[in-house]
Amino acid sequence: MDTRIYLPESRMPRQWYNALPDLPTPLAPPLNPETKEPLTPDMLSPIFPDALIAQEMSPERFIDIPEDILDIYRIWRPTPLVRARRLEKAIGTSCRIFYKDESRSPAGSHKPNTAVAQAWYNKAEGVKRLSTETGAGQWGTALSFACSMLGMECTVYMVKVSYEQKPYRGILIRTYGAEVFPSPSTRTNSGRVMLERDPDCKGSLGLAISEAVEDAVAHGDTKYALGSVLNHVLLHQTICGQEVKEQMAMAGATPDYLVGCVGGGSNFAGLILPFLPDKLDGANIKFIGAEPKACPSLTKGWFRYDYGDVSRLTPLLKMHTLGHSFMPAPIHAGGLRYHGSAPVLCNIVDAGLVEPRAYFQKECFDAAKFFLQTEGFLPAPETSHAIKAAIETAKEAPAGSNIVFLYSGHGLLDLASYDAYNKGQLVNYELPQETIDKALLECPDVS
Repeated sequence: MDTRIYLPESRMPRQWYNALPDLPTPLAPPLNPETKEPLTPDMLSPIFPDALIAQEMSPERFIDIPEDILDIYRIWRPTPLVRARRLEKAIGTSCRIFYKDESRSPAGSHKPNTAVAQAWYNKAEGVKRLSTETGAGQWGTALSFACSMLGMECTVYMVKVSYEQKPYRGILIRTYGAEVFPSPSTRTNSGRVMLERDPDCKGSLGLAISEAVEDAVAHGDTKYALGSVLNHVLLHQTICGQEVKEQMAMAGATPDYLVGCVGGGSNFAGLILPFLPDKLDGANIKFIGAEPKACPSLTKGWFRYDYGDVSRLTPLLKMHTLGHSFMPAPIHAGGLRYHGSAPVLCNIVDAGLVEPRAYFQKECFDAAKFFLQTEGFLPAPETSHAIKAAIETAKEAPAGSNIVFLYSGHGLLDLASYDAYNKGQLVNYELPQETIDKALLECPDVS
């Protein structure tokens, strides 16, 4: 079996897979935050273009990828599926470990799969500028890249702790032509209110979302773009899992375990959702989602309706949540610090189809260093959670099992995190249950 399995460009998927028709139970509808009634498409039009609203609610199992989007995808897609032979040998396992290398994109992560699509659909409807949030900066980088490809303006609100920890993300975002601001900022009412309450606030994804949505609503030429959570975002990421299916078939194998890190849920869902029909038909595939103990939405959050942002501007979504007012500890996996997770992913977690696991950041950095010293590549702190889970799975899985994890991004712009790790300065955080319970008291009372 080859170490790298390259899918010919001619076999790159031409459609995205929509999991909505195949979910084990119907997806709970998003609700109007004021009336608590199900949203109608027109209620989303101030922040999203019509085409993406239609995708969000589409009953179609497959949605064609426009040729213009495929043309940009071809810059880096299809991405290779890599056999991690040196990692296997170092662990001493007879399992075969593969990783889907999404770090090959211009932005260095899986995020451009949806960034390009969202920018293209917005431009097609006359939108001039996109506003967005970003945690660790991967999504902000991806959307900046996409907007540069399509001649659009872009404004990024980056969680302040990551803005300070990862200055090179901001440099790359600006070099693509976008503007980036630490959140909370003084540019929006949401940011100003938080700074008045806590001048030293380090921010959260929920707060950065509030700022980006407020910005979009206030400007007629601007829409909002989200890097995870919503159905249309997960839809665009399914190109990853579809390619894995093709590549494993080329290797004459089928996956026994699919592993990914989980923040908002887009990269993990993009890997596993194309395999959902197989699992529901009886295939013995295990889905393992890895998250931080500092932000354990799947392992400790409640499955209930909550707001997607701090200022309660977004619709109510039924998801595993730690409470929309949650302010995360300053762990270095900034992309995994969201208080909730994608409703589609939470639906199948609640159905018992996904095994969520939570890890401390130090043990994930240990796994990242082990991967670097065996396979030679430096993973992003987010990706290190998937590597940790894949290694643990290889140690406990039956002999000869096939384990596939999504290598969601490289760590070449996260060197300050590794510097802190090498100096012994990383601190493990575990979110106390009493903190979760207190935050959940602020969730809306919706049955």
